[in-house]
Amino acid sequence: MKKDALEHDRRSKHRFAIRRELHFKVMERERVVSKGAGRTIDISSVGVAFEGAGKFKPGALVQLSISWPVLLDETCLMQLMIVGRVVRVGKPEVACTIDRYEFRTQARLAPNPTRVDQTIKRWMENVDKDDLMTFAAEA
Repeated sequence: MKKDALEHDRRSKHRFAIRRELHFKVMERERVVSKGAGRTIDISSVGVAFEGAGKFKPGALVQLSISWPVLLDETCLMQLMIVGRVVRVGKPEVACTIDRYEFRTQARLAPNPTRVDQTIKRWMENVDKDDLMTFAAEA
């Protein structure tokens, strides 16, 4: 790539080619419009590219749950939870921002579907109230 092209590349952060399983939820207005599974393609400090079949539209709110390759204290499985916005949709690649992230230990086996996730509520301070309540109800 020419020097000029490198200077104009929007992807100025280093990308790491990490192939990990993920689960996603796509939100529009007051509801989950798509959810499913896929695999990461690469990840940087500001975004994630992944493969997944879903109803992705640029600007849509997306939550990713990515299996993390490193164990906590060499014994506990971890997940990287990401909340961001879809910025690019291709076949089959999707790219999203990383607006908020958190590492979590493996999920409980039987989550309470009525539990409101307070961490996600804090993350979504700048999201419309309707989007936030629907997102929290689906968590």
